[in-house]
Parts: sequence; C-alpha cells; structure tokens
Amino acid sequence: MHNPQLNKHGELQHLLTIDGLPKSIVNHILDTASSFVSIGDRELKKVPLMRGKSVFNLFFENSTRTRTTFEIASKRLSADVINLNIAASSASKGESLLDTIDNLAAMHADMFVVRHATSGAPFLIAKHLNDTKQHHVHVVNAGDGRHAHPTQGLLDMYTIRHYKKDFTNLTVAIIGDVLHSRVARSDIHALTILGVPEVRVIAPRTLLPGGLEQMGVRIFTDMNEGLKGVDVIIMLRLQNERMSGALLPSAQEYYKNYGLTPERLALAKLDAIVMHPGPMNRGVEIDSAVADGPQSVILSQVTFGIAVRMAVMSIVAGTVGD
Repeated sequence: MHNPQLNKHGELQHLLTIDGLPKSIVNHILDTASSFVSIGDRELKKVPLMRGKSVFNLFFENSTRTRTTFEIASKRLSADVINLNIAASSASKGESLLDTIDNLAAMHADMFVVRHATSGAPFLIAKHLNDTKQHHVHVVNAGDGRHAHPTQGLLDMYTIRHYKKDFTNLTVAIIGDVLHSRVARSDIHALTILGVPEVRVIAPRTLLPGGLEQMGVRIFTDMNEGLKGVDVIIMLRLQNERMSGALLPSAQEYYKNYGLTPERLALAKLDAIVMHPGPMNRGVEIDSAVADGPQSVILSQVTFGIAVRMAVMSIVAGTVGD
C-alpha cells in the first residue's frame, strides 16, 4: 500500500507519523538536522532554504512550546510564518476543517504545521490536498490526539544519537502515562526502526494501552525492576487533569511508585541519560534533583528540537537534496 507521506519518487512530502517510514528517511532527517547545529550544540545556523515560502501554523489545540519551536525553525529557514488561532476563528463559525484548509491554500500556503485534538486530522488534510491536486502544499503533524507526535519522536532520536552514538546496543525505558501519550507511540516506532534491541515501557497497569506487546516492547509495572541496566530513560508528562479519575489514586502516590528520584536513577547504567518531552511536573513524575542533574539532557532536547524541525520542514518542502 502506498505510504501517503511519500511522493511517487519515495521522497517525504508530508510528515504525518514515524510509523512505516523507511530507516533511510529517518536517518536523512537526523543527518540534515545535525548540519544545522553549530559547534557547541547550543547555536543553530540560519539558512535561506525556505526563503519566499509561507508556513501556516494551524494549532487547533494549545501548545506554546511546540508552536514556538516550529516558528523559530521556520524563521531560521527564512520562511514567512503565519500563526493562526483557529479555535477562536473559523472553527467557531462552523466552517469545516477542509474549508479552512482550502481557503488558506488559496492564500499561497506552502506548508501547514497542524496540531489537532482528533487523531488522524493531519492525515485527512494531506489526503484532501492530494485529492484536490494541491501537491505544492505540505503537511507536518505537530501532534494529533493520542496518535502521533513525529517531530518529538525524531528530536528524541536525535538526542539519543548525539549522546549514545549508536542505537543497536541500547536498552531504552519509556516511563509514565503511556495510555495518553502520542510521544510514547512515536518514540517506540522510531526506536524500532533504528534498531534498538530492547524498548521497555514502565507504567501502572491503568496507564498501559492495549496492543503494546505487538509493538515489540517489554512491559514492567515495577519501576525498580524496569530501570535496571537501562541506557536511556524517557519520562512522560503525567497529565494532572487525569489524576483525580479512576486511573490513579493521587499525584503523591504516583510519585512514590513511579517518580524518577536520584535513588531510582542509580539503578540504571552510570552513564544513562534522562529525557522528558516537557512540560515537566516536578515532584510528580520527576525529582528536581534529577531534572536539573548531570544526567539530564532535557534542555538539549529543546535546542535539538529546533534543528530537527528545520530538517523536517526543509526536506518536506523539497529544498534539501538527499
């Protein structure tokens, strides 16, 4: 079956999900991102790869951090960026999603960066653009429902590659609210594609979705057991608003059993790195001593995230060769 993300030449025309991407494309994105990171890891180059192109940030769901990094990435590529507060405009007037897309495409949009609370919305938009022969417009998924967050998954892979060099001898643990996490799904797909031999998921049973075993992961409900000997720890944000329901007794109880403390971190390998997609709930899923400690690479993830989003947008727009 044809992958809707690829054009007839097998090149990336939309980034909708990591699931099903060829390993060569994942590596191409990571290699391109590294060309944008200057010496010292903290500086990002400015390049004219998307000068004259218009990027529309369509955030149907709030996210200051992701929207800001896409905006910075677009500007570093010299693109024109238009931020639209969709919730307050067309959607509230009853205009359908695809009507909105058609109107914006008519304004000479080159790319839509889409975040939507409904799983599959970016796929729907990409299919519509394809069906209506608007092949010049590209779609990048900035998070859809519980389904996927591909640029976060890719920036996590970039961070792991930067610190660990090679994927083929790693044990990676993903910890926390996997049930509601599109980041966890994207990370699992990416780690599998890149050849990580052991991916562990550590969570209370109530926060484990069905079907995880089929994705090839090892499941642990005991944090101490699951952390033994791991190289990479990816903590997930526990969504506080879901705390009071039937899924968990309390934030304090969760921290007691699944919070990443210095004592628990000591169970992992001595050179294990700690990651978090942000924003963090300190004292709920992670102790401040760990979040700010020497093994944390959380701030590097943010910097690398801009470079990875630059890479994705320039490749999808066809401005970077293979």
